[in-house]
Amino acid sequence: MPNCLAVCLMGPTASGKTEVAVQLAEKFAFDIVSVDSALVYRGLNIGTAKPDSKVLARAPHRLIDIREPEETYSAGTFVRDAHEQIDAIHAEGRIPLLVGGTMLYFRSLMGGIADLPEADPAIRAAIDAEAQASGWPKMHAALAEIDPETAARIKPRDRQRIQRALEVHRISGRTLSDWHSQETETRSDLKFVKIALVPGSRAELHRRINERFEIMLRQGFIEEVAALRDRAGLTADKPSMRSVGYRQLWAHLDGEYDIATATAKGQAATRQLAKRQLTWLRSEPELFEVDPLEANATGAISAFLAETGNKYGVVGLTGLC
Repeated sequence: MPNCLAVCLMGPTASGKTEVAVQLAEKFAFDIVSVDSALVYRGLNIGTAKPDSKVLARAPHRLIDIREPEETYSAGTFVRDAHEQIDAIHAEGRIPLLVGGTMLYFRSLMGGIADLPEADPAIRAAIDAEAQASGWPKMHAALAEIDPETAARIKPRDRQRIQRALEVHRISGRTLSDWHSQETETRSDLKFVKIALVPGSRAELHRRINERFEIMLRQGFIEEVAALRDRAGLTADKPSMRSVGYRQLWAHLDGEYDIATATAKGQAATRQLAKRQLTWLRSEPELFEVDPLEANATGAISAFLAETGNKYGVVGLTGLC
């Protein structure tokens, strides 16, 4: 099926992606596919601003609640899952609307990704045991000896990324930088239409981020993290618990700092995440940008999509394949 379209709706956290996506799904023949590394986990609801049952009744989302929080979920796994969902949506004569803020997932889906070895629990446990004895900075130094290029991009205390780089080398005998340097295949049958929600006022985005974090606390965010801490096998260093907000509240519940400090740290981490997301979007070519803080942002996107449909000979963006 050549030239099948997939529409991407990207943007920083707290930019209003979910509501815009739902409005578009009610207007066009869209099925929403989540592009979010935290929404894949069951039990992470409040702190991820996961769509609630009312929103999902209006517009179901694929690729949410597909993993337990103790499990890992990689960009490579996402690409495979996303391709399956895209193909299924096209087979139904509808259009995939890929919505989220995990830019690594978008980059991997649109640009290809190296087919890295799957995680090996035994090797990970061995690496963790070594780190327990010597510390992650020394594990980082060991990584620098075998893969200086990757080590230069990783902070000495970034446990998750150090572990993965060492794991890949021990499984395959090849460095992570070598894996990433190899050519990756992209699907020539897919045409990605890229839309970005880019707030014109950084100050207003920061205000929304801070306010949303406080609302999450009133909704029971701390209680949600406390319940997750009670799960056997779930620890602070699991990828799910390294999500912004969860990491800071876990540390608060561990007694590292009070709730005011945890709140400030969580808000600051979310603002930094938004900054990274916006930096990535600025480098992305062929991007239709809309300020979600402006009136009728959804209308502007709808007009762009109608124009895109005409460009590809698709009336109303239906019957894409």
